[in-house]
Amino acid sequence: MKTAISLPDGLYHAADDLAHRLGVSRSKLYATAIAHYVAENQATEVTQRLNDVYACDAPAMDPALAEMQSSALAGSEW
Repeated sequence: MKTAISLPDGLYHAADDLAHRLGVSRSKLYATAIAHYVAENQATEVTQRLNDVYACDAPAMDPALAEMQSSALAGSEW
């Protein structure tokens, strides 16, 4: 799909230079950069949703399970 965007002159020239150095088209550079940005922000959204789930008032975890989880997260053996 074709689209038109406005960029500050400096950013346009920096991106153009980078695309040339990498041997890719500006379109490929922009598409790759946007794909990385979207993926990063989707991961952030997932993390935030998980944080919201774990922040709610859930029943207390079994003490033995809590100890195993703590040990696993600390990298030690159970």
